[in-house]
Amino acid sequence: MQGQSNFKYEGQKLASWYFTVAMILFGAQLLLGLVAAIQFIYPSFLYGILDFSIARMIHINALVVWMVYAMIGAVYYLLPDETGIEVVGIGIAKLLFWILTLAVTVVVLVFIFIQVGAADIKTIWFITEGREYLEAPRWADIGIVVVVLGFLANTFLTAIKGRRTGIMTVILSDMIALAGLYLAGMFFTDNISMDQYWWWWVIHLWVEATWEVMVGALAAYALIRVVGANRKVVEMWLWIEVAMLFGSGILGLGHHYFWIGTPEYWWEIGALFSALEPLPLVGMFVHVLYDWGKENGFKEKAGEDTSSNNTPALLWLVSNGFGNFLGAGVWGFFHTLPQVNIYTHGTQFTAAHGHLAFFGAYATILIAMFYMAVQGKYGIKKLRATFASKMAIFLITFGVVGMGVALTIAGYEQVLIARAQLGATWDAFFIAQNQTWMAQAMDWRLIMGVVTTVGFFYLVKDLLSISKNPKNVY
Repeated sequence: MQGQSNFKYEGQKLASWYFTVAMILFGAQLLLGLVAAIQFIYPSFLYGILDFSIARMIHINALVVWMVYAMIGAVYYLLPDETGIEVVGIGIAKLLFWILTLAVTVVVLVFIFIQVGAADIKTIWFITEGREYLEAPRWADIGIVVVVLGFLANTFLTAIKGRRTGIMTVILSDMIALAGLYLAGMFFTDNISMDQYWWWWVIHLWVEATWEVMVGALAAYALIRVVGANRKVVEMWLWIEVAMLFGSGILGLGHHYFWIGTPEYWWEIGALFSALEPLPLVGMFVHVLYDWGKENGFKEKAGEDTSSNNTPALLWLVSNGFGNFLGAGVWGFFHTLPQVNIYTHGTQFTAAHGHLAFFGAYATILIAMFYMAVQGKYGIKKLRATFASKMAIFLITFGVVGMGVALTIAGYEQVLIARAQLGATWDAFFIAQNQTWMAQAMDWRLIMGVVTTVGFFYLVKDLLSISKNPKNVY
C-alpha cells in the first residue's frame, strides 16, 4: 500500500499530477492572500515590490486556476472508473498538462516581476489584459482554450467508446458550456455596459453555473464511492441541478446587471433566481445522507460494518452540504436583492460571500477528491481520519468562516457609514476605512487567514503521510 502506485489507469495517474499542481497553487493563493491581508492593515508592506493590486490579482487568479486544475484532475480520475476503459489519447493529455503548467508558471512570474505595462497591444498580448479576474495575457488565453479543447476531446472520445452513465452525460454536457463560456471574456466592446455584460458571462456563468454542475457531478461520484449512495438518487439530483441551471444560473445572472445600464426588470429576476443556485446540491446531500443513515440502521441490527470507506473524504463532502448552503446561498442572498445591493455593492460583503462561497461550494468537494485519489493510489480499502485530517478540516473551515464573519462586519460598517450615513462619496469611503470596526475586522481577517494557512499545512502533511499510518489504513 505504501510503495508503488496502485492506479489501474494512466488517466488516474495523470489526475494525481493535476492534483499536485492544484495543491501548490492552493498554497500560493493562501500566501498571496496573507500578503494582501497584511497590506490592508499596513499599506506600506512590500509597497513598490508587490503592491496590493498585484497581490490581490494573483490571490484570486491562483484560486481560480487551482480549482480548474483540481476539476480537470477529478474528471481524469473518475473517467476510467465510470467508463471502464483507459483515457483515449492519454499521451496527448499528458503533453497538454505540461503545456498548461508551463504557461501558468510563466504568467505567474510575469505577474510578479513585470506586473504592468504600457497601454498598448503588447501589454494585452504579453503582460496582462487588465480586466478584473481575467488578467491573463492574450497568448495565455489562447493556450487555455487549446488545452481545454484537447481535454474536451479526450473526455468525449473516452465516454463515447466506454460505458455510459448519467454522471458522465452530465459532465460531458457541462464541459461544452465550460469551454464555450470562457470565450465570452476574450473580446472587447467599446460600450462599457456591453463589455460588462459579456464579462459577467464568464465571471458568473462560467464559475457560478458550470462549475456548480461540475462539482455536483463530482459529488455524485464521490458519494457513490465513499458511502455507497444509490446511483439513481444522485443522478436524479444531478438532472435537477442541470434543469435549475437554466433558471437559477442563467436568469440569476441578472443580479450582476443592476448597475451596468441594463433594464430594471433584471432586478427582480436576478434577485429571485440567483438565490436558488445551491438548492439541488444541498438536496442531493440531504437525500443521500438520510438514505445512508437509514440503511446503516438496518446494517447495525444485522451486525454489519456501517462505516464509510474514506472518512476524510466524507468529512469534506458533508462540509460541502453546509458550506454551499451558507456561502453561496445565505451569504449570497444577503446582498442579492437590489434594494440591499445598492448599499452593499463593492463593499466587504462581496468579499465575505466570495470567500465562503468558493470554499463551501468548490474547495470542499475538490479536497474530498484529493483524499479519494490517495485512497486509489495506494489501494486502500478503508481510509480513516488521522489527527492531521481532523485538524486540517477544523482549522481550514474555522479560518474561512472566521474570515467570512470578519469581512461581513467590515461590510456592515461600510454600508452603515460610507453608504447610508455619508452618501457614498469619495471622502465617505476613506472615513469608513479608518473606523475602529473596519480596523478590527481587518485584524481578525488576517488572524483567520493565518489559521486557514496552518490548516492547509496540516492538509498537505495528511495527504502525504496518511497512507503510511497503519492505524488509519485498512
